[in-house]
Amino acid sequence: MAVRRIVPNLQASDPQLARRFYADLLGLDFVMDHGWIVTFAAEGGSAVPQVSVATEGGSGTPVPALSIEVDDADEVYQRAKAAGVEIVHDITDEPWGVRRFYLRDPFGNSINILSH
Repeated sequence: MAVRRIVPNLQASDPQLARRFYADLLGLDFVMDHGWIVTFAAEGGSAVPQVSVATEGGSGTPVPALSIEVDDADEVYQRAKAAGVEIVHDITDEPWGVRRFYLRDPFGNSINILSH
């Protein structure tokens, strides 16, 4: 299992307002927009610094503190279950092309674990 990227997620009532700050001010590229979530990245694609701003976590879930993309979400899910880690949102295939689940880290944060 390999981690491919880690993206902090900021909750906001209007993610579209983030363009002015993250794109215009900081020069990040606008790389994704699903309406409820927008993502900005430094030039170069998915293996570079990124930040997302969202009203929800998708499919009606709360915004997670982090999204961690891995090469095999099912493997991490099984490891988390075996370790007794709290699963907050069960593993599912989402309509926007990811397989994911949420777990709770030791500090109480909701973490989105996903694979494309």
